[in-house]
Amino acid sequence: MSRRQEILRRAAEVFERKGVANTSMEDIAREIGIKREGVYYYFKSRKDILLGVILPQSTALHRNLERICISRLDSVGKLHAAIQNHLDAFNPAYLEMSVALRESHFTTNDEKLSEIRQIWDSYGELWTALITEGQDEGEFRTDLEPKMVAFGLLGMCNWVSRWYDPVKSVSISEIVETYFSLATNGLKVPEEALSH
Repeated sequence: MSRRQEILRRAAEVFERKGVANTSMEDIAREIGIKREGVYYYFKSRKDILLGVILPQSTALHRNLERICISRLDSVGKLHAAIQNHLDAFNPAYLEMSVALRESHFTTNDEKLSEIRQIWDSYGELWTALITEGQDEGEFRTDLEPKMVAFGLLGMCNWVSRWYDPVKSVSISEIVETYFSLATNGLKVPEEALSH
């Protein structure tokens, strides 16, 4: 691991533990065991470090979802792949995703973070388009507003950042299957199962 990568990884740990607003360059340097100037050699500011932590993961998520959306899968298959793509990012990049999903980063009017906001806005639009396509193809219910459905599913997936622990929790694949089942079948027991 290069020194630059080490700084990003240790910064992610501090950001996740203390929050970005409460983390100083001194905190990050202390975590690595170097002087603050050593951090400044690679990064000009805390925001540059934040960008380095969350931009690669955000870009990869978006790129993978673009591929899913243009694939030959049916809409149900695309939905499963989209959920898997999103949740797979928690393992092994758990800390980066946890930091990336703190909404406050995207609501600040900061020029440096505008690229990330644009990626996440476009990512939400891709999810909405996936739901709309499924409705147009007759695979998904048409009485539900596509953007609301898309953001509801994303909210469910994003909340994993609040409770998931890669050491103690269930596997990501189990979460994927549970969330996919919820998205496609809901919680209600089918009528035919009740009649037996």
